[in-house]
Amino acid sequence: MTWLIWIGFFALIILLISLDLGVFHRHPHVISIPEALSWTLVWVLLSLAFNVFVYFLYEQNWLGWGADTVHISGAQAALEFFTGYLVEKSLSLDNIFVIAMVLAFFRVPLIHQHRILYWGVLGAIVLRGLMIGAGTVLIREFSWTTYLFGLLLIASAVKMLLVRHDSGKPDSNVFIRLVKKMFPVAEGHQGNAFFIRVNGKVAITPMMLALVLVESSDVMFAMDSIPAIFAVTQDPFLVFTSNIFAILGLRSLYFALAGLMDRFRYLKMSLVFLLAYIGVKMLLVHYHPIPNVISLAVMAGILAVGVLASLIGGRSDPAQLVSPLADDLEHLAIRSFAEARRVVILVVGSTLILVGLALLVLPGPGIPVILFGLVVLSVEFLWARRWLKQIRSTLGDLEGKFRTMARDLGNPKRPD
Repeated sequence: MTWLIWIGFFALIILLISLDLGVFHRHPHVISIPEALSWTLVWVLLSLAFNVFVYFLYEQNWLGWGADTVHISGAQAALEFFTGYLVEKSLSLDNIFVIAMVLAFFRVPLIHQHRILYWGVLGAIVLRGLMIGAGTVLIREFSWTTYLFGLLLIASAVKMLLVRHDSGKPDSNVFIRLVKKMFPVAEGHQGNAFFIRVNGKVAITPMMLALVLVESSDVMFAMDSIPAIFAVTQDPFLVFTSNIFAILGLRSLYFALAGLMDRFRYLKMSLVFLLAYIGVKMLLVHYHPIPNVISLAVMAGILAVGVLASLIGGRSDPAQLVSPLADDLEHLAIRSFAEARRVVILVVGSTLILVGLALLVLPGPGIPVILFGLVVLSVEFLWARRWLKQIRSTLGDLEGKFRTMARDLGNPKRPD
């Protein structure tokens, strides 16, 4: 009966995608940063809600779940799902930068970028499913595959360290050259169409070229992200579901962050260390396995350092990253640095607080992460500074009471 769980999950994904495109984004429109942030929060909350379902699924063994595999507790399954989700969400940030470069190169109008990302996500879901299935079989049949995956992640970290996003040539991509040999390319964008007819022949538009490049780039990113999540868990259901939920929120996260690419100067360096750490974790898995709760804390720390370094000490790069929103924003309104900084701080601080709230239920340092999120928010928001001031005041009062109690215990009064 476990197949009912898989069918239910696929039905849920189809429903979410249908609502996303068929209802909420049925009419093409320019997606603003506030709208993108709202949808990003919705996808994060849906992922956390599914994580609660994962807990009860494994804890209660619904429909005989886990009877045919190595059983793990609900808390362990929820921790593995959440850690895998965080890994995939973090690595998708690098994918966002590449997608932004592709859409800027082909000058895709902002109003049609959502359509490319939608079909890109559908292709990514199919691709990830096939790669996860193959990876699961390889690891079960050949235990040494974990070492291969670990070395692959370390090599990817080195490559990410050395290669700039803006140093590539999208039009020299092998898939682009292959498609151009198969179909003539129409000049200029033809609305949101991928194919048109020119002189009675089927031709592709620049929109289709951008989609081909987005899909082919996802193949390369899957080579990093799939081995990375196998370092967290080898349960096929947890690997696949955490991967899919991270991908589903990619479009909204793109529109929230693509226009602010130049503010994340040091985030790429954080992803380098993240990949390297996960690679080392895989190499040690058969000798000194690192608990996932420790990995979760390490990964959160690596990302937090990169984001804070970008916000506080980042300098302008001599080779500016190109935002695909630049031309459209010139006609809509140019956001000042202060506004961009406010949006970034809101996203980062809110995410840290959500992670901290999740860690209050899951094993992990929930309260320190929540406090760190408030510290980030206090840089820009007065209410966060008030909360921190109240917390410091409360802690000061408690400290004074403890000192008084300790002094009284150390110097008991003698009876007269």
